[in-house]
Amino acid sequence: MTGSSRGLGRAMALSLARAGFGVAVHYGRNQADAEQVAGEIRALGVPAQVFGADLSDPANAGTLVEAVIREMGRLDVLVNNAGITRDTLAIRMKDDDWNAVLDTNLTSAFTASRAAIKHMMRARSGRIINIASVVGLMGNPGQANYVASKAGLIGLTKALAKEYGARGITVNAVAPGFISSDMTGALPEDVQQAYLSGIPLGRFGDPEDVAALVTFLASGAAGYITGQVIGVDGGLYPH
Repeated sequence: MTGSSRGLGRAMALSLARAGFGVAVHYGRNQADAEQVAGEIRALGVPAQVFGADLSDPANAGTLVEAVIREMGRLDVLVNNAGITRDTLAIRMKDDDWNAVLDTNLTSAFTASRAAIKHMMRARSGRIINIASVVGLMGNPGQANYVASKAGLIGLTKALAKEYGARGITVNAVAPGFISSDMTGALPEDVQQAYLSGIPLGRFGDPEDVAALVTFLASGAAGYITGQVIGVDGGLYPH
């Protein structure tokens, strides 16, 4: 799983581990956080290894997947979760800010998926789960690069699902809405209330809400679900 050392990625890694999946814990910068997550997974009696890779260079994503297969022996599920933001209005957005977000959030997911698919085709089985965002469906001001990357992940999901379904590989996207985090917790109260007013369930989601869906999609119970974009957003943007 890319981007699994903290936050939402950590919650997904632990949820998958509780379901019995061995986990490759990826980090971009903070090895200590990744080692802590791996330790928590091992405490559950499940294998875990830590892998570092800078996914702002998309070529590293393919190398990462190959390293995981080499060290752990197999790859049944790929979760593309790595992502960054560099927010500003489009008229002020620098090319570097556009390219960095697209490279990390979208192109690295393609590169990782391409490497994983080669292995999964031989096994005639596999799951790819792309962590998109509700903003990839509804848009958001000040995030043209991030929105484009998440919308691109949704398109990538649908294309790969059609290309590799006959090989037993399912590809789905999860589109979280506003999820409780250090970032949402730091927002002024009036801003939080403005966001909450648009959510029918009246609360921000928990990382575990997303993790539960990812774990289901990784399981055998989801074998006939592919090419789907599933929102976890409290009804913010009905599909």
